[in-house]
Amino acid sequence: MNKLIAVVGMAGSGKSIATDYLKEHGWNKIYFGGAVYDRMRKEGIEITPESQKEFRENIRKQYGMAAVAVLLEEEITESVKTQDTVLDGLYSWDEYLFLKEKFPELKLICVVCDKELRYERINVRPDRPFNREEIIIRDTSEIENLAKGGPIAYADYYIFNNGSLKDYEARLLEILEQI
Repeated sequence: MNKLIAVVGMAGSGKSIATDYLKEHGWNKIYFGGAVYDRMRKEGIEITPESQKEFRENIRKQYGMAAVAVLLEEEITESVKTQDTVLDGLYSWDEYLFLKEKFPELKLICVVCDKELRYERINVRPDRPFNREEIIIRDTSEIENLAKGGPIAYADYYIFNNGSLKDYEARLLEILEQI
């Protein structure tokens, strides 16, 4: 049976390091944020921090708190049939519960690091940079409105991303051996 994992964590924690590593090693990567961006583009909505927040909250009002998982269920089902699959960006507790019911083999890997380090990373990243005020607003919104804390707290495995890339990758490989 193919593996299914979701990498969770706050923005700037280093989730994409794990998902990109897995993609480079033959895993199929399904990016939850990509589903949101695709829908925004189809509806002609400019992608800004404010519009992302509003759009995410609106689709959850329409489809429930598991909205993105619901929208991606078919893609995930097809992917797991043929290859190991990593989910990048599972946010809400309801998304986790929905996916865990559909895919009991799902494992969560949470990437964490110090908050100030996350803020520094987000401010200088080449795509989707946020200033300190913007990321604090986003963090608060995701915790309060999207129930993002549940999957982070309930993860099966943790990677602490305050150190070197070598240490990060060693921990990721250790986790993959256990799954």
